[in-house]
Amino acid sequence: MNIEVDGLNICYKITGSGDDTVVMLQGWGTDLGVYDSVADSINEKYRFVQFDLPGFGGSDEPKEPWNVDAYADFFIKFMEALDIRKATLIGHSYGGRIIIKLAARESIPFEIKNLVLIDSAGIMPKRSFKQKFNIRKYKIIKKIVSVKLIYALFPELIDDWRSQQGSADYRNASPMMRQCMVMAVNEDLTDLLPKIKQDTLLIWGDKDTATPISDGKLMEEMIPNCGLAILQGCGHFSFLEQPVIFRNIMRSYFEC
Repeated sequence: MNIEVDGLNICYKITGSGDDTVVMLQGWGTDLGVYDSVADSINEKYRFVQFDLPGFGGSDEPKEPWNVDAYADFFIKFMEALDIRKATLIGHSYGGRIIIKLAARESIPFEIKNLVLIDSAGIMPKRSFKQKFNIRKYKIIKKIVSVKLIYALFPELIDDWRSQQGSADYRNASPMMRQCMVMAVNEDLTDLLPKIKQDTLLIWGDKDTATPISDGKLMEEMIPNCGLAILQGCGHFSFLEQPVIFRNIMRSYFEC
């Protein structure tokens, strides 16, 4: 299904039924179908909403670069468009960033019942001296290769260098979404965690390299009403790597 929200065509679907609603906020670069197994774990009892954020899956890109707050503002408009006034929010990776922003706000026009954060982003890693040096080197080289004369002399060499920079998510993103991603990863949400008042379940893969388990343990310490479930041997998509254990955790938490 599609719905227009703030001038953007948004792809979404709703499964299950019930008096209570759960909304899934996706990770960076995914599409809503990645989270079908999350929905299937509890939608026999809950109305489960999946959707593609602007710039993801089948939804339109934002018309200008958005930071995390802009995505949070959009989500409020999406909830209003679907007339959802109370919901539990589940966020994977980047979706967790948006949820942290929303839950830490003084007020929003809908009620957040509970939170589930799966391998959530939001904590900025401390950079080593080597990482800081590499970032500075990258910025210097970027300025050099941006000079038109130099590019004209060595176009293939420069294009090859550019194609190897950044993460896979960054390289696969459009120019607009790259700007959104840069703003997201350079914002640390750690100070917002104590402001989250909702009961929160964290689910994490202990082998996650994108958002390491240390992030999950820090969130457990800083979010007042919080518990952490660790899935052994799993990476950043823990819910796909250990589907049976994940399903059991979800069904227990949601009392299915």
